[in-house]
Amino acid sequence: MRIIPAIDILGGKCVRLRQGSFSERTIYDRDPLDVALELEDNGVKYLHLVDLDGARGKKVLNHKILEKIASRTNLSIDFGGGIRSDNDLRIAFESGALQITAGSIAVTSPETVIMWLQKYGNGKIILGADSRDRRIAVEGWQEDSGKDIISFISEYAANGIRYAICTDVNKDGLMKGPSTGLYREILDKVRGLGLIASGGISSTGDISDLSEAGCEGAIIGKALFEGKIKLKELRDLC
Repeated sequence: MRIIPAIDILGGKCVRLRQGSFSERTIYDRDPLDVALELEDNGVKYLHLVDLDGARGKKVLNHKILEKIASRTNLSIDFGGGIRSDNDLRIAFESGALQITAGSIAVTSPETVIMWLQKYGNGKIILGADSRDRRIAVEGWQEDSGKDIISFISEYAANGIRYAICTDVNKDGLMKGPSTGLYREILDKVRGLGLIASGGISSTGDISDLSEAGCEGAIIGKALFEGKIKLKELRDLC
């Protein structure tokens, strides 16, 4: 299973939100590039980079930080936040993203995401399937789309999606364990999906449970910044 640390960017700094709320954020006064370099020094190969300014502004805004990290490290970066148009997608790829995560646009304009899948291939486009109470959450997790998570992923799987990041918003930022049971259910219903678990991971035990459940990857955020998972432990996992 791939271990994928997350760096969320807001105002040029690393932050972590609580359940997606911009009013409940912890600011870590560190340069995102310095964090990325430290992660790479400890054996990390993958990075989940989130443009929170872009998510709020509905267009890619922090591409310069993406470009800096991509040019100064060998990390394989998936980039999300604010990707709403062909131009946003072009900027992300030209700035060094290996993959992009299609979140709100996958709900509001599925024909666009399917077109991207056909044009770029299913190795380049990750479905952002983040949910609260089993319904897909959009607009920076602030709105309920009303779409059932399993039906949503199944429809995209039928159109060729290969990877999906699934965050249980109710778990995000709380470090009380991930929604392993939900992920098992998704993988049972959607065969062949590369499911990347996110939200609530607080220990190497959580990571082992997700691996046993069949997840393709695990995104670790606050647990790293708060020291719940140490960089030495991360090196051993990677």
